[in-house]
Amino acid sequence: MDLIPSFSVDHTKIIPGIFTSRVDVLGERKVTTYDVRVTRPNKEPAVDVAAMHSLEHLIATYLRNDPDWKDEVIYWGPMGCLTGFYLILKGERAPKEIYDLVLGAFRSVESAQEVPGALPVNCGNYLMHNLGMAKWYAARFADYLAANAGNPGIFEYPRSERLVTDDGRSFYDS
Repeated sequence: MDLIPSFSVDHTKIIPGIFTSRVDVLGERKVTTYDVRVTRPNKEPAVDVAAMHSLEHLIATYLRNDPDWKDEVIYWGPMGCLTGFYLILKGERAPKEIYDLVLGAFRSVESAQEVPGALPVNCGNYLMHNLGMAKWYAARFADYLAANAGNPGIFEYPRSERLVTDDGRSFYDS
């Protein structure tokens, strides 16, 4: 069984940033999945679950209302490991090309007065939100992105090296 692309990323070396996770061709269109990594896997604690849920609502709302990008957004949602989010956009762009979008999305959280869609009729777990912590994580990540804009490491995945057995088979450690 082939290892999925996200498991070929060296999670011991990845830092917070914006990375291309995969590019898929759907008919004549390309769709790109981005890894928006908010914390350093296995080195920092995972994002608080309620804050992650609030960030999902806040940033999805921002992205789907951005006049320049709303028609390009397919999906925004949390990673299962709670260290970041997946953003799926129509087309294929380098992570640097969506830097301003992602930075703006995280900066927008600062001015939020409430979490959109956090009512029983709109949300499957409306009691599991934490706007204060969401603001803290968003500010932390936005400040990090701004301070590291010139660092290519926030845009390029560190890849795992895979051993090849004597008979030519790849060895996967995940």
